[in-house]
Amino acid sequence: MNTDVIVGLQHGDEGKGKVINWLLKNNTSRYDFCVRFNGGPNAGHTIYVNDTKIVLHQIPIGVVYGVPSLIGPACVLDIKKFKKELSDLESVGINNVTDILYVSYNTHIIEQKHIEDDRSNDKVGSTLSGIRPTYRDKFNRRGTRVEDLNDFICGCKVVDPYELFRGQNKSLNILCEGAQGFELDIDWGDYPYVTSSNCIAGFCCTSAIPSQTIETVYGIAKIYETYVGKKQFQPDDDVFKQLQKLGNEFGATTGRPRQCYWLNLKRLFKSIYINGVTDLIINKCDILEQLGVFKLIDLNEELVTFTTFEEMKKYVQSKIETIPFIDRVIFSYSKNDV
Repeated sequence: MNTDVIVGLQHGDEGKGKVINWLLKNNTSRYDFCVRFNGGPNAGHTIYVNDTKIVLHQIPIGVVYGVPSLIGPACVLDIKKFKKELSDLESVGINNVTDILYVSYNTHIIEQKHIEDDRSNDKVGSTLSGIRPTYRDKFNRRGTRVEDLNDFICGCKVVDPYELFRGQNKSLNILCEGAQGFELDIDWGDYPYVTSSNCIAGFCCTSAIPSQTIETVYGIAKIYETYVGKKQFQPDDDVFKQLQKLGNEFGATTGRPRQCYWLNLKRLFKSIYINGVTDLIINKCDILEQLGVFKLIDLNEELVTFTTFEEMKKYVQSKIETIPFIDRVIFSYSKNDV
């Protein structure tokens, strides 16, 4: 078994869906399975199918390319939204999804009571999707799992991931889709302004994936940072309002405006290290070029200004390449596949 992992290095919204789409579009035959290993409908991976925008919140992007896909046990599942996603895929010609879609038997279910709890007790600016109360009940050992439902009628196969992967008669190549990002990780993020699951690459092992099989970790970041939630992140400066407009920075799940700020290189280093990133992809470089302002927070946590984007790019690359396990750094533009 060989495993590639895609993980967000900032506050989510880094463009992971774009990179997953790029990998599958160019390497469909390379992967035998795609796995979504954390989070729930609080995430949104945006892709385009026949020029139609589709946002997948729970279903792995692999199904779009006919790759068998699994929703893992560390995810939480909203059945109503799940059915809507299946319908949305059918509307753009992606049929028979349930033939290749698997759900782990021990995936926890988001119930209406969780959504109502979220709406009445939100303190950090969540998506109000019921994520926090569902994980709370999971760890309080009173949650409902897929295996507990007699009426799980979505049509997809309920499986034990261990048996699913172990039972294959060939060496598997697996692509794992991470949700949210390092800065939202329940342990490593800016607590309490975090999500309720772990968002690091190693967490893919909860889906019955041996850690020794992890081969490539694609770490995704933006050349600037964005955040959605209640904490104050964006300074009161018109340049960030302009950046938000140029980058069309609105949440894929909620549509809320994303607060913007400069890239924090020190935090990015930490995220790269803990996730074991081998391939770093930095998105939306053209947006910063359009803005015409080139700044970042350096390793000493000081604001540094560059004259040109090329100067900033070289500076970032020279620093990142000092991390021993980084194999390559890709600066990506919106108009490119990656």
